[in-house]
Amino acid sequence: MDIADVIAQLIERYGAGDRHFARLVLRDADLTNVNLEGADFERADLRQMRLGKANLRGCNLRRVDLSEALLWGVDLTGADLDLAQLREADLTGAILAEARLEGVNLCKANLNGALLRRSRLRRSRLYEADLRASTTHQTDLTGADLREVDLSYAQLNEAILRGADLTEARLCRANLRRGVGQDFLATDLTGAILRGADLSYCDLTGAILRGADLRGADLTGAILTDADLTEVRADGPLPL
Repeated sequence: MDIADVIAQLIERYGAGDRHFARLVLRDADLTNVNLEGADFERADLRQMRLGKANLRGCNLRRVDLSEALLWGVDLTGADLDLAQLREADLTGAILAEARLEGVNLCKANLNGALLRRSRLRRSRLYEADLRASTTHQTDLTGADLREVDLSYAQLNEAILRGADLTEARLCRANLRRGVGQDFLATDLTGAILRGADLSYCDLTGAILRGADLRGADLTGAILTDADLTEVRADGPLPL
């Protein structure tokens, strides 16, 4: 059965009320703008899929392989993506509010302008991931669970991380600096928990760290020039 037939069968089954597509193998196919809300794709092989603007709200995508997939603008609100592979995936402007993303591989993924409000990313890998603001809005990680997450070298300038839990997260050489010019906003870490986090050589120039918890954090070589450090909790003097 060729790709076109598999897609046609998938759409037909979904239209008939079937939501069970676990272990489906469908690579390098185009499902742009498709509505598959609430479908079960656990352990499916969807590498290099084109799912831009698709409705995948509430889908079961546990252990799904979406490596190198095009997922720009996709709606994954409340979806379960635990242990999924999203290496080098394009999630520009994706909606991942309240999504489960624990143990996910997002290395080198493009999350530019993604909405990750109250998502759970514990033990996920975001090495060299791009979480910068898009042309329309900032990457929103308000209240996100980012405990033990690897954000080494990640681009997080202008991101909103208010109240996010970054306990023991790895942010070595991550870029959280404010951009240059009056139109750029500061990275907002107000009330963020950074206890035991690796912030070595992290650039926090102009960032808002008001009320943040930095106790036990490694700040070796960190740049905090012009950062708002009001009521920050730390073990000692901060490098300025």
